[in-house]
This record gives sequence, structure tokens and C-alpha cells, in this order.
Amino acid sequence: MATQTDTLARTYATSLYELADEGGGRDRVMEVADELEQICELLRGDRQFLELFTSPIIDTARRSEAITRIFADRVSELTVRFLVILNRNGRLGHLDSIQIALDQLVQEAFGRIEVDVITASEIDEAAKNRIGERIKQALGKEPVMHSYTDPSIIGGVRLRIGDELIDGSVATRLRRMGAALQQQGGNDIRSKIDRFLEDDA
Repeated sequence: MATQTDTLARTYATSLYELADEGGGRDRVMEVADELEQICELLRGDRQFLELFTSPIIDTARRSEAITRIFADRVSELTVRFLVILNRNGRLGHLDSIQIALDQLVQEAFGRIEVDVITASEIDEAAKNRIGERIKQALGKEPVMHSYTDPSIIGGVRLRIGDELIDGSVATRLRRMGAALQQQGGNDIRSKIDRFLEDDA
């Protein structure tokens, strides 16, 4: 069930998508989506920018001026105008959710799908491409690959494809094996007790 924030984000993302599409088709949509993603990454990594976007001390007019001054030469006019509109409507705090919603719209429209590849250590491009080709063949969509490392999985690979998690990690296999052995051990004990009771009867 979609939350109010999800619905709000989707509404703004759809408006931005349609404006970008009308203004330049697929290329413009991709440009704006990329710009919004970069801005969100900047906000996550720079406290001063985050404060500019979220501080209640800065009034709306001053914040709009600052946004225009900072981003005018760095991103498209449409993206700047969109940020200013969000600011005027008090929605800059939803920018991250809007960016995610826009990315989903782009994936749906262009037959692409986000894929997180999680391995114990970094994998080379050839291995990543092989995984991507298999996903493309299986789903008929162009995978957008993101690589991450997590030493705790020991080995193997964990894939997040859209909202689905496919866990082929060694750590998970070992956990399943341990659970199966415990279950088998429990069954063996029950079997021995049953046989003992039968012999005693």
C-alpha cells in the first residue's frame, strides 16, 4: 500500500518526467534524472548543502536564490526550476523520494531495471557483464548494474533486482546447511526415541 509520501513523490516525479519528455524526449529525461541523482548524492555527502535545503532558519526566497545561483551553471534550467518549485511548496525534504520515483519511471519507460550486485570482494567488469547478460536474457530488460562489496557474505553473489533479493552467498548457504543439519539431527533423535519406545512396548 502506497504511503502519502510515496504518492507525493510519484506525482512530482511524473510531472518532471513529462516536462522533460516534452522538452527533449528520452535524452532530456535521462539528463534530468541523472542531474537529480547527482544532487541527491551531493546532499547525502555534504552537510552544508543539506543544511541549505532543509534548515528552517533560511527563508524560502533566500533558499530559492541560493539554489538558482549554485545550480544555474551546473544543471539544466528545468532541473533548477523544479528545485525552486519544490522549495516554494515546502517539498525539498522529499527530494530523495522524488528522485527514486523518477528513476522507477525511467526504468519502466525504457525497459531498464536496477540491479545491485553484492559480493565479498570487488568483481571485474567481465564478471559484472556476464551477470548483466544473464539477467537481460532472463528478464528481457536492460540491467543498470551497481556493484557493492560485503565481506560478511564470504563468497558467492547476492543480487537485488528491482524489489527482489536473490541470495546466492556462501554465508546464506552455510546458514541453510546448518539449519538442515539441525533439523535432520532433531529427526534422528525423534526416530531413535520412537524405536526405543516400540522395543520397550
